[in-house]
Amino acid sequence: MTKVSIFGLGYVGLANALLLSQKEQVKAYDIVDSKIESLQKGFSHLEDKEVHEFLERNDLNVEFTKDFTDAVKFGDFLIIATPTDYDEEKNYFNTSTVEDVIEKALAIRSDATFIIKSTVPVGYTEQIKEKFKTDNIIFSPEFLREGKALYDNLHPSRIVVGECSERGQKVADMLKENALDKEVAILLTHSTEAEAIKLFSNTYLALRVAYFNELDTYAESRGLNSRQIIEGVGLDPRIGSHYNNPSFGYGGYCLPKDTKQLRANYENVPSNIIGAIVEANTTRKSFIAEQILAKKPKMVGIYRLTMKANSDNFRYSSIQGIMKRIKAKGVEVVVYEPTLSEDTFFNSKVIKDFNEFKVISDVIVANRFESLLEDVKDKVYTRDIFGKD
Repeated sequence: MTKVSIFGLGYVGLANALLLSQKEQVKAYDIVDSKIESLQKGFSHLEDKEVHEFLERNDLNVEFTKDFTDAVKFGDFLIIATPTDYDEEKNYFNTSTVEDVIEKALAIRSDATFIIKSTVPVGYTEQIKEKFKTDNIIFSPEFLREGKALYDNLHPSRIVVGECSERGQKVADMLKENALDKEVAILLTHSTEAEAIKLFSNTYLALRVAYFNELDTYAESRGLNSRQIIEGVGLDPRIGSHYNNPSFGYGGYCLPKDTKQLRANYENVPSNIIGAIVEANTTRKSFIAEQILAKKPKMVGIYRLTMKANSDNFRYSSIQGIMKRIKAKGVEVVVYEPTLSEDTFFNSKVIKDFNEFKVISDVIVANRFESLLEDVKDKVYTRDIFGKD
């Protein structure tokens, strides 16, 4: 067994910890003590079916620890999966959490080998290797969906490792051997190319969301049947009928920051499309808000802040942008979000009772329609055409 230590237990880190614990020995660390305590009891803070199922197993080789030094000394590979947020002012990812782990770990053992799973700017790994005077840093991107993180690790679309070496192959083989699907494409690249693969992949997904949203905007503006148009377009096998359900805009933790980071990486490089994707998302939110305001509501109810079904995450969810635009026009907004314990969200009242929420809302705004709304369907404004994410 290879010994692996994981630093950061969000979707990426926890999914990797549980995946690798099938055949490797894993120690998993997070800076939040309460998170470790919950995981030690077999409870996940994440909404992920496979994660819950794996935590109930007793055949996995994983230990959740609060001891950073112990985790550093334990691993043959130290996987970094800490959060990296996009800094709007600097037009660059804030990668301080990654560098903090590397700096502290190298002070404990200078021979540590790091695998960065956090999303970073193009060219970052080479820069950080130079900064810390070590070649023992590898970037390996993740291609995971929130709520399906472990599933996507068990059934990977591909495995990319940013090092063309025997060591890079070992990392790739370790990930493949712990996956359930064995016919998985492995690609070894240089680190900078691997970073570009991550950002360009997510930006293409954002492009596809933006494209079908803009198609839907056209259809709604012209009084056309959006579903018929999308179905007809999707019948072309070169386009396909996947990832085509209109929404209020792309959101979540990855796509907004990754598209903006890629746009920043295009400085001094001729381009049109990347910047347009970012701008299209803003335009879509403004259009949706205008459509809601045209109904002249006195009270708008926001049904769920979460980005999609079966998710507990509403970081950067597009519906928040709709909410802010509506409030800016002086319309009162209330929120129904079962995962919120607070009484207010951005100065809007959080309604705990769903029946009360349905009664007091003139218009109910739902990025994704759910059966709970069936009895007030005439109040609901959504662009969810296909009933899927």
